[in-house]
Amino acid sequence: MAIKVNADNRFFQLITKNTEYQIKADKYGVLKHIWYGARTDFDMEYLQSYPDVGFSGNIYEADNDRTYSLDTMPQEYSCEGVGDFRISAAAVTHSDGSSALDLRYEGYRVLKGKYAIPGLPSVYADENEAETLEIYLKDKASDVYVTLKYAVIEELDIITRSTVICNKGKLPVTLTKAASLCLDMPQGKDWEWIHFHGRHTMERQMERMQLLHGIQESSSRRGTSSHQQNPTVLLCNKNCTETSGECIGAALMYSGSFQTKIELDQLEQIRLIMGINPELFRWELAQDACFYTPEVILSYSSSGFENLSHNFHKTIRHHVCRGKYKLAKRPVLINNWEATYFDFDSDKILSIARQAAELGVDMLVLDDGWFGKRDGDCSGLGDWFVNEKKMQGGLKKLTEEVKKIGMKFGIWFEPEMVSEDSDLYRSHPDWAIQIPDRKPMRGRYQLLLDMTRQEVQDYLYDSISKILDSADITYIKWDMNRSISDWYTATLSADRQGEMAHRYVLGVYSLLERLIAAYPDVLFEGC
Repeated sequence: MAIKVNADNRFFQLITKNTEYQIKADKYGVLKHIWYGARTDFDMEYLQSYPDVGFSGNIYEADNDRTYSLDTMPQEYSCEGVGDFRISAAAVTHSDGSSALDLRYEGYRVLKGKYAIPGLPSVYADENEAETLEIYLKDKASDVYVTLKYAVIEELDIITRSTVICNKGKLPVTLTKAASLCLDMPQGKDWEWIHFHGRHTMERQMERMQLLHGIQESSSRRGTSSHQQNPTVLLCNKNCTETSGECIGAALMYSGSFQTKIELDQLEQIRLIMGINPELFRWELAQDACFYTPEVILSYSSSGFENLSHNFHKTIRHHVCRGKYKLAKRPVLINNWEATYFDFDSDKILSIARQAAELGVDMLVLDDGWFGKRDGDCSGLGDWFVNEKKMQGGLKKLTEEVKKIGMKFGIWFEPEMVSEDSDLYRSHPDWAIQIPDRKPMRGRYQLLLDMTRQEVQDYLYDSISKILDSADITYIKWDMNRSISDWYTATLSADRQGEMAHRYVLGVYSLLERLIAAYPDVLFEGC
């Protein structure tokens, strides 16, 4: 059994093949983090002992016990405004303008299988592979309820985390921070952290550093997880190598702006907070509304990074990837972009295909320039119809010729973008992301379509579907060639513009889900 509960002591053990995660609700209802590390099979709270620390306040119920402080105690989900001055996982603004969120234990539930998250990607597993623990918390003075979700995949040494925040009161509440993960580690001295920075064409450069007293951060405000920073972080002891030493990995399953913060506090404890970047986030919760955070995948290894990597690889390959290509051998492909850029026609593409086929290449991918008026970067994006001046006889004829050569056929799209010189923009300039009365920032001469709008999603679904229905296409290279700025949408009122960045990502996910469901035989590559 992966999840053990001692209901009388309100003690929870999440047990995998080699690891263990322990949680306890104490006598005041504060949900404490007890342990994450090697499997022990017994209560590790004996390791926790806290001194009277000056200027670290005490909850009211603790009376004169000055050793009981949220500012020093390891917690499962830390919040703003209640005396914990370290980085927090959640923050709200109530209807009276106050911002305290004092969460206390309400109960729990254990379920077979793995939870799903509405509108967001997550790990999946059946009832024989996973168990889910839900722990229910409530703010002492309001009707804000929080559910912490934990799923345990025992054989893979994987635990996932996600959070649901609900307003059951009559007045609206505004979320200003809603992280997916809060992980406190009581022993943090001499630990290091690893993150993955970079730039375009040089992504995920590993950087390993000693933890400093204070706050370290890896984040993106670009509307995407970005080339520059990656939503994955490792914590490790200073002697950790590929094959020895302790390490913990956390990966956020989210394509938008994110923030990872790590704090080494006054007692040499580590706190890791990971989730949606709060700098671009404000979310109004009306009565009975709930907010679902993205998922974090956690794994621990006592035998170095190699084992940790294997845990993540197996999880993503077997429990994140879906469809017929999940375990299939990927095709070797040739893409015409560097060979031709925008200067091509059907004859030139077929010439490339014939030469590639002789080398045993499986697939030809037709890149940018096959659609609309698209002879350079400055026009055509959004006009997803075939340019028959280049594709003589149309796309169907070209794909049939490529198939006769013995190759499969793939095609390039950049659905989120629009050129100002396009039929789409001339018909629907309001569909582009622009702040009223301001000139937008261009990136590669492109503007972005407002993916929060249902009509934009519908247009793209219809346009892409027509292309896929017109020819035997088995592969889509889905590109995105700029970061997002000029955040504004006419679909939201002025006081709710802080919801746009996350709603944008949800819109992209919604479009992808529709296409994947309708075209299960097409392999999609995010580029």
